[in-house]
Amino acid sequence: MRNWLLPTSRVLRAISNASLWLSGVGLVVMTIIVAYQVYMRFVINSSPSWTEGASIMIMSWFIFLGAAVGVRENFHMGFDVLLYVLPKGAKPVLRSISDIAIFAFASGMIYYGGELALRGLSVRIPVLGLPQTFTYLPIVVSGFLMCLFSLERILLRLAGEPVDEAPTELVTEA
Repeated sequence: MRNWLLPTSRVLRAISNASLWLSGVGLVVMTIIVAYQVYMRFVINSSPSWTEGASIMIMSWFIFLGAAVGVRENFHMGFDVLLYVLPKGAKPVLRSISDIAIFAFASGMIYYGGELALRGLSVRIPVLGLPQTFTYLPIVVSGFLMCLFSLERILLRLAGEPVDEAPTELVTEA
């Protein structure tokens, strides 16, 4: 299992890094658009109609992509108090339960986000001219990435890899 799991983990790390970069670029682009809107509204007195819709759409993309990266890097929210009072052997079991819950939630994101995205194919966002699907697509993409990343963590844990101690160092040691 380890023969294919570690190379797969490297690919998923690259996907995670690309998602993080896209999120960062999206944050910068959204900031520029909002600054442009403020300048146009208060200095030129002619606010463009597309800036709010574009910035909200970009914001949804970088938030959901960042959330997926948080799952891979184990930065998602958790209730860790129980981990400190139970024996050390219970930690992987509890982390696996957490990853299974994340997988289930992310599966729901894919399913229900997909339904929303399909319903929005025929509806256009007036100020952008894009299908409304682009508004809901980040939910589906992020859910898919969260499923991959949580499944990766579960499989690495089953293979005996130190996924809970240092998730970012895992791939560089191999």
